[in-house]
Amino acid sequence: MASNSPTPPDSTRRSERSRRAIYDAALALVVEIGYPKTTIEGIAARAGVGKQTIYRWWGSKADVLLEAFLDLSEQAARAVPQEPEEREEREEREGRAGEEGQGIPDTGDLAADLRLVLRATVDELRDPRFEAPSRALAAEGVVNEELGRRFVAKLLEPQLQLYVDRLRSAQEAGQVRPDVDPRIALELFVSPLAQRWLQYTGPITYAYTDTLVDYALNGLSPR
Repeated sequence: MASNSPTPPDSTRRSERSRRAIYDAALALVVEIGYPKTTIEGIAARAGVGKQTIYRWWGSKADVLLEAFLDLSEQAARAVPQEPEEREEREEREGRAGEEGQGIPDTGDLAADLRLVLRATVDELRDPRFEAPSRALAAEGVVNEELGRRFVAKLLEPQLQLYVDRLRSAQEAGQVRPDVDPRIALELFVSPLAQRWLQYTGPITYAYTDTLVDYALNGLSPR
């Protein structure tokens, strides 16, 4: 005879739902009321969980926000639009099919590939879902050295490494001088964009990042 006992709740699923709700709550509150006014209590209330649930997994609201933002960034990376159909067909012919979303595109045209990824960065920096938590974490990382190091190690360095890999590929193809240090070279277009965004020194546009790529790859001196 079949048992009528109810199936016990799946604690793993319950924990994942709670974690997801906490991520969403932290990100939403930072956008709505700002990081200084966001509290563990507010996150817990918004997520519908107990305060102790949050403290069981994280030590501070900064820890919650960092993990939530890393998760948001991973979701965004998985949702990056695919290349145009004709480029997909060419990549398949060249044996690169299935690599979409893995690093910076390598179509053989370094300038076009850099413009593409920097335009995507512009879209992200102008998206309130990303902008508010990004600014909060950047500011908190200045006064909280441990958080700042984790923010750099977990988010910034992996992204910068993608530029390093793409520039090295260009070096191997003879498109970049062999004596160029890719880790320094990437700062020619990444650092100005970050500074302009952080310090509000000018608009963040496609035209701006396209120009950064042009200046970085072609130099400023007359030819």
